[in-house]
Amino acid sequence: MRATNKVKELTGIKPDAIPYGDLVSEAEPVVLKGVAVDWPLVQKGLESATEVTDYLKQFHNGKPVTAFVGPPEIDGRFFYDDSVTRPNFQAMTVQFDAFLDSIIEARGNPQSGYKYIGSTDLDLYLPGLRRENDLPLNHAMFQHRNLLASIWIGNQTVAAAHFDMSHNLACCMVGRRRFTLFPPEQVENLYPGPLEPTPAGQVVSMVDIRDPDFDQYPRFRDALASAQVADLEPGDVVFFPALWWHQVEALDDFSVMINYWWNDVPRHIDDPMDALLHGLLSLRDRPMQEKEAWRDLFDYYVFGPSERPAEHLPEAARGALGPMDDMTSRRLRAQLLRKLNR
Repeated sequence: MRATNKVKELTGIKPDAIPYGDLVSEAEPVVLKGVAVDWPLVQKGLESATEVTDYLKQFHNGKPVTAFVGPPEIDGRFFYDDSVTRPNFQAMTVQFDAFLDSIIEARGNPQSGYKYIGSTDLDLYLPGLRRENDLPLNHAMFQHRNLLASIWIGNQTVAAAHFDMSHNLACCMVGRRRFTLFPPEQVENLYPGPLEPTPAGQVVSMVDIRDPDFDQYPRFRDALASAQVADLEPGDVVFFPALWWHQVEALDDFSVMINYWWNDVPRHIDDPMDALLHGLLSLRDRPMQEKEAWRDLFDYYVFGPSERPAEHLPEAARGALGPMDDMTSRRLRAQLLRKLNR
């Protein structure tokens, strides 16, 4: 049983006319059909895999990269072993050119296992590639945080469903890809795994979405009902907002993807995951009536309108309740550190 709802598609969008503001404000996944189809990397992929690897190698600056390798029995799914305390694959430092060759050599041989180079910073490892293959990021939101452009190269791999804390533009370059997406409110129905260790830095769903075990994970039926699927061809781009869960399947035996991560918030705003971890430490195991009272306080101070807690106070008395700027964030961070280090 698989998800059947399709992600909304937009056709005829010119690369320099991507409505980034609308995408973020509407907060729904969208496929931009063919937006990147004219990129040289896509065109090389339409010729052959070796054309792609030869093209990529000319940009590599010689720095070793991190690669991930799994045996045939994982069926492409980079996940945990049976103990759920260790990954079912190995991470290793490799030479970029040689590893690309090994992916090509493994094509058509299921016993060669699964391998990929993941989330590799384009500017750091393949300088110059973005001059020929890049989206026009012509919106002010991209100035708030250091945008990260990464490349992913591998065979028929599966990234288990997880969420990222940034918005994502994923550009299918070579081979086909399938994204299965779930809105953030489905977290309980996705049966998240341990906070640590994780297969690749983020919490993953324990459900094998390709073949779900509904006896073990019965609530996953509810998650499937709200899931959306994006099947991407080379040149297609999918946008989805921060905190949307997504499983990513590379459907062909050689695939390349470029993605962009960013947040539409100023640089001084901290990582919300830190707050969640501290919430586990300070709130989770309190009596339920206390937790309900704290929920009301958080709704007032954090999750409600940002101006509400301070609107009745004189400006000079607002402190951390006023607009958050770099200096206020530094003071709050110092206050937290003093409390945590008591």
